[in-house]
This record gives sequence, C-alpha cells and structure tokens, in this order.
Amino acid sequence: MTMPSSPQSVPEGPAPARATAQGNPSGLPLAPLPPLPPPNGPAALRSPVGLGKAVVALLGLVIATDLFALWADYTLYDVAGALRGAVAGGGSLDALAQRADRADTLDAVAGVAQVAALVATAVVYLIWFLRVRVNAEVFNPFGHTYSRSWAGWGWFVPFVNLVRPRRIMAEIWDASRLEGDSDRQGIVNAWWVLWILRLAVDRLASSASSKAETADALQDAALQALFADAVDIASAALAIAVVVRLTRMQDRKAHAGPALAGA
Repeated sequence: MTMPSSPQSVPEGPAPARATAQGNPSGLPLAPLPPLPPPNGPAALRSPVGLGKAVVALLGLVIATDLFALWADYTLYDVAGALRGAVAGGGSLDALAQRADRADTLDAVAGVAQVAALVATAVVYLIWFLRVRVNAEVFNPFGHTYSRSWAGWGWFVPFVNLVRPRRIMAEIWDASRLEGDSDRQGIVNAWWVLWILRLAVDRLASSASSKAETADALQDAALQALFADAVDIASAALAIAVVVRLTRMQDRKAHAGPALAGA
C-alpha cells in the first residue's frame, strides 16, 4: 500500500518508537497538520493606495488650516500686546477695540476650519488604518497582539489611546515589510511622540485661552496657541510620511507575490 509523503513524516531509527509511545501505534508516516484558522477571522487583501492618497490630501488640508491659525494666533498676540501697552501707559483703548474684534473673529474662523479639517481627516484616516491592518493580517495572520476592532476603538478609549494605536501601527509595519524595507522603529516612534505632544499642548493652549481675562493672559494664551499649531503642523507632516511609506510598502508586498511576500 502506498502512503502519502509529508515533511512531518516520522524518520527512520528510534523515532517511530517514540511516535508509537505518543499515540501512533501503526508506526506509519504522520499526516500533515491542518492549517490554523486566522485568529482575527477572514482577511482579504485590498489596495490601500486610493485611501492613502485621500488621507495625505486631507492631512495637507490640516496643515493649511494650521497655517491659517498661526496667522490668527499672531494677530491675537499682537493685539494683546498693544492692549497691554495701552493699559500700562494709560492710553485710550477705543482705538484698539476694532482690531481686537477682528482678531477674535479671525481666531474663531481659524478654530472652526481646524475642527472641520480634523474631523474629515480622522474619518478617512481610520478607514485607511483598518484597511492596512486587515492587509497586514493577510501578510502575517499571527503577528498581531490585539483584535482587529482595536484598530478603531483603540483611538477613543481613555488612557488606552495613549499606547495601543502605536503598538498596532508597529505590528502593521512589521507585517508589511519586504526584505530591504526600512525599519519602523524610528519613524513610528517619532510620529507617535509628536501625536501625544500635540494632544498635550492643544489641551494646555485651550485651557489658557478659556481662562484668559487680562491683556497679559491673552498674550500668553496666544503664544501657547502659536506653539500648539506649530506642533500640529509637524505632527501632520510626519503622519503624511508614515501613511505614504506604509501604503507603498503594502502595495509593493501585494505585487511581489506569495513567494516574496510570505503570503
């Protein structure tokens, strides 16, 4: 009788005796084990290129609104300085009232533009993030610490959102690499540090602005807003770099074929 060959067949020598003792009394070659089911369910490879381009365009819009906000911040800082000088010198504040109103309006418009751009970017970014996570499961089904749903919820759960998205991104990056691709440690860590710094300085600037009642406090709040918007620009620029590089890596790996991609 002809038996199927298998790389897991029991070799000649004392090994069959060990196999018999372990539950193979026939001493015949062992059948190959069935593949393990993917831990996160079925995963299909889909191109992230279109979504990646949309995310990059929206992050560019975020940078544009931040530049507009920088102008508004500087205008408010300048007006606050003029108010402080007028108060200290005992001058009339009537001449500054119109400038102050314009600065407040400009700051409000910049804030609305920033929020609108950020919300639109967040929606498309999360769709892209889930897409590249599912693709990474195709490349390496067993290389992910957290379930697929955490690619979305991980951004919103307090305290968890300070660490988990970075871990998920790092594992996506590792699964998407071909031999010769850059290591993720530097760019992913830098992106995440700037993201956390952005959250912190935005909160501080918002708190300072809401509490400002004097000319000195208004000028200090405007200065903090300037710094926060500058950090936001740097964070968005680095996010663009991460999105572009990871999207290209996945596209290259998908086109490399199973032999090179390890699929």
